[in-house]
Amino acid sequence: MNIRSLLGPLLNFGGTSKVHVWQRFEPIGEGIAGTMSRFYKVRDKESGNTVGLKLPNMDKVAPIESRFKGLNKPTEGEIGQLIAGDHVVNTHEHGNTHDGGQFIVQDFLDGTLIHFRLKRGEPLSLDNRIDMIRQTAQGVAVVHEAGFVHRDICPRNLMMSSEGTITLFDFGLSVPDKPAFLRPGNRTGTPNYMAPEVIRRRQSDHRLDIFSFGVTAYEICSGKLPWPGGDARAALAHDTPAPDIRELNNEIPDRLAEAIMDCLRAEPDDRHDTMDAFLRKIARLK
Repeated sequence: MNIRSLLGPLLNFGGTSKVHVWQRFEPIGEGIAGTMSRFYKVRDKESGNTVGLKLPNMDKVAPIESRFKGLNKPTEGEIGQLIAGDHVVNTHEHGNTHDGGQFIVQDFLDGTLIHFRLKRGEPLSLDNRIDMIRQTAQGVAVVHEAGFVHRDICPRNLMMSSEGTITLFDFGLSVPDKPAFLRPGNRTGTPNYMAPEVIRRRQSDHRLDIFSFGVTAYEICSGKLPWPGGDARAALAHDTPAPDIRELNNEIPDRLAEAIMDCLRAEPDDRHDTMDAFLRKIARLK
């Protein structure tokens, strides 16, 4: 922890200081371009620590943020600092750059995206799959307990370390779990993992994450999506029943299969109310 982190709450370093990032941070290797940001592994010259530096693309962020005009929505950096717990990325600092952008300092996550592990078809034991699902569920639960909806739960936003620890990251689309932030029409996320209420532009709440988690868990267990993948048009099928996951992997315990399939119910009221409810259902699985 550096002096900026200690004094930030007193001196307003967290959200209003303007930092020239390339005077403060030294890049280690090339940056990685995401849909709405660029991410770098850097050395913080103030602390000497190796951290992750996220620079949101403000041209892409602005249209999304404009949907919440007048609602005093927290920034991605502010949301990240409010979400703290197991299996979610730790946000150390956020603020404004000297050129009018934003920066977010997080743990640098060293590992492999779950997306790539699944795409490569890496061999995974049943115990591995159960552990991955449990850790992911715990991470989503932390987000919800902090009062937010992630809105983009998918294997691309899950990192697995060499020790097998899974971390949920990317709060770029996250919003407070309040009706005003989840109004009909805000179709946001990754189509293959979108809940029916998002696709159909209906009022939503944190249970949209439970659906997206269910798709992710289904994919972890079977190696396949519950419905044919594609764009938002293909995702219109998400309000039809998915094939029972046991048809694709008959090794899956009934308790786990039922818990996953309950996440995929078309009606939010038919899903688990909370991620804790899902975790309780699979608690006895090893």
